[in-house]
Amino acid sequence: MEDFEPKIVGFLCNWCSYAGADAAGSSRKTYAPNVNVIRVMCSGRVDPQFVVKAFQSGADGVIILGCHPGDCHYKEGNYKALRRFYLLRKMLNQFGIEPERLRLDWVSASESDKFVTTINDMVETIKTLGPLNIVNSQSIEIIDEIVDFQESNIE
Repeated sequence: MEDFEPKIVGFLCNWCSYAGADAAGSSRKTYAPNVNVIRVMCSGRVDPQFVVKAFQSGADGVIILGCHPGDCHYKEGNYKALRRFYLLRKMLNQFGIEPERLRLDWVSASESDKFVTTINDMVETIKTLGPLNIVNSQSIEIIDEIVDFQESNIE
């Protein structure tokens, strides 16, 4: 398993985390290349179905990075992301997906070092866990249905 290079999907908020990643790149800081970045306007816009779809599509881990609480450009998008995060981790755990495979963290535009540390830490965590083995693809379909149901009842 030493050769295992995890595939991680990263949802980065446009205003803070993506800018932090950009600052890390501009400063020529190196970090693990295992994260495929998806730029979103706000971490609160990361639909739970996006996370499920990422796992369904072969991601070994998913990381969501947003503005620090209280700094959201849309006022409370990151709080919405936090609520969804806790719900998703519980559900993923019940379906045999380790909760550590999903991470939510806050990185501001000026925290390029924190961005690098967070990404490297996530990659090491997933390397320790190993590849995601979804025993039953039906589990993911069930999670998808539950997310649909809960989303329609929350909003």
